[in-house]
Amino acid sequence: MKKIINKPMDVVGEALRGMELAHPELLYTPGYEVISRKEKTDKVAVISGGGAGHEPAHAGYVGEGMLDAAVSGNVFSSPSPDRIGDAINRMNSGKGVLLIIKNYSGDIMNFGLASDLAEAEDIQVESVVVKDDVAVPDSTYSTGRRGIAGTVFVHKIAGAKAELGGNLNEVKSAAEKAIANIRSMGMAMSPCVLPAVGKPGFVLEDNEIEIGMGIHGEPGVERTQVKSAKETAEILLEKILEDYDYTGSEVAVLVNGLGGTPLMELYILNMEVQKLLEEKNIRAYKTLVGNYMTALDMTGCSLTLMKLDNELKELLDAPCDTPALKIR
Repeated sequence: MKKIINKPMDVVGEALRGMELAHPELLYTPGYEVISRKEKTDKVAVISGGGAGHEPAHAGYVGEGMLDAAVSGNVFSSPSPDRIGDAINRMNSGKGVLLIIKNYSGDIMNFGLASDLAEAEDIQVESVVVKDDVAVPDSTYSTGRRGIAGTVFVHKIAGAKAELGGNLNEVKSAAEKAIANIRSMGMAMSPCVLPAVGKPGFVLEDNEIEIGMGIHGEPGVERTQVKSAKETAEILLEKILEDYDYTGSEVAVLVNGLGGTPLMELYILNMEVQKLLEEKNIRAYKTLVGNYMTALDMTGCSLTLMKLDNELKELLDAPCDTPALKIR
């Protein structure tokens, strides 16, 4: 294992401290592993989180126009209810809190417990669950579809609605609209190495890829030979369009790297995706290419589409200023 770390047990806290030092507008709370906006705002608080190892998610989306706080668990492990509760108490302005949760059993349980405890203290909390992965209907880690890179769009939409002064129900409604219109599909070309383990969690041969693999290494739908960028775009988009008809729509596109894929390759994939969208009468209104929700050092990618209406376009275009996404 070759990683730029100190002790494997310290990677999460040290990474978050390093983020705070690079972004003085953010505050790190040691022990609770929360990154929050240094200044509490007089609006609905939007909070997300999950296991570490998906950087820049989730802490990279804390800032103006997106999240108020992000809660980190250990690598690929859900944060505990007390950590989530700290973020809720820290950022609640009295106008309520929206929790954005990815559809994994640990996250559902722990965010749910934290929500119940907060409501017992008269804090109004609502939740939405992201389940954008069309690869498999069920997995070892979730009931129903997994939440993957489409979560970034949900952060953007909910955060913009809150920043514009929406009440808790309006912010939740905007997030739910985004979730209903988002689909994602991924593929992996190599495994990732967890710092505490020191070796890959599974094996892919040199000429193999796995279609539909999840962001923690959950099984996909098919192992096959390495494909060209054109073939990869066709496979990922076909699976998405089998699930949701985007024909004739304007969409936001996210071509996401899993941590170990060069940006050059992601741009080549984007070129092929854009050709296919044009052929299928789907207009790309806004496109993001890069590492937005990763799986440590895994090589591979995911493709996300979000169908847009006027409200979602306005919220997508609204300004945001976070370490991982800036729109002006």
